[in-house]
Amino acid sequence: MTQRPLLIAGKNGQVARCLRDLAFQQNIPIVAVGRPELDLEDKASIDRVLDAVEPSAVINAAAYTAVDRAETEPAAAFAINCNGAAEIADAARRRRIPFLHLSTDYVFDGEKKSPYVENDITAPLNIYGASKLAGEVAVLKAHPGAVILRTSWIYSPYGNNFVKTMLRLSETQPIVKVVDDQRGAPTSAAELASAVLKIVARLQSAGDRDDDAGIYHLAGEGEASWHEFASAIFASLVRRRRPVALLRPIGTDEYPTPARRPRNSCLDCSRAERVFGVRLASWRSSLEVCLDQLVMDGARAC
Repeated sequence: MTQRPLLIAGKNGQVARCLRDLAFQQNIPIVAVGRPELDLEDKASIDRVLDAVEPSAVINAAAYTAVDRAETEPAAAFAINCNGAAEIADAARRRRIPFLHLSTDYVFDGEKKSPYVENDITAPLNIYGASKLAGEVAVLKAHPGAVILRTSWIYSPYGNNFVKTMLRLSETQPIVKVVDDQRGAPTSAAELASAVLKIVARLQSAGDRDDDAGIYHLAGEGEASWHEFASAIFASLVRRRRPVALLRPIGTDEYPTPARRPRNSCLDCSRAERVFGVRLASWRSSLEVCLDQLVMDGARAC
């Protein structure tokens, strides 16, 4: 009997691309579908894709992620991150299959002095965070057995992210200014994807039982400010005999953005480890793996 595939909503995002890589390596059948074939703003397209793929589980890695642009496009952010997420969760529930949804540290205001746990009070500072928080509520209402993973500061060799931005700026700017008063946990999309596959396998083996449903935090081990993260990137480039710019720490007030960011984005991930047995590696070690690939890819392109 042919094994039914996993369905990934979204195909070009960092986590989606890492999920595709890992599934290929592990011989896990997987189908990743994004716009226009699967559009979270189009309920008919959701049902059409799920009917065609007949997945064994759904992973929602699709989202509106333009944090600053969301301040002027709130309707678009909520349409995808809340309404669309609820629609695909409901489609999975109707087919009685597991559903895993990715969320964000931006559901918190960053005023807590220690890492956030899952039941801490949420108070997003920006439209993006508010839309993702509304999505969490809507997903669990639509599919009470769903698992929601909040994560933070995603980076990978794919797409647009902080690591790739620092590599570009280190080659094009004499001085790079980076915020030093916002702290969080840099998270490798590859590490997160590996944990997602393990969690989904656990949900599949549980059948109709939804004992593990709910919200979990899952981010890279350790924490850093954006400046400390950049310092680690530059130090690694120096070890690879690559030129780097001068790095200068600045405060948030020196780098105004349309959307406010939380000062503390650190997440306590002990519940995910306790329930699912997953724990992501140190962001510093995962960063080296990512840079190895980026530097190698850059060398091939030369």
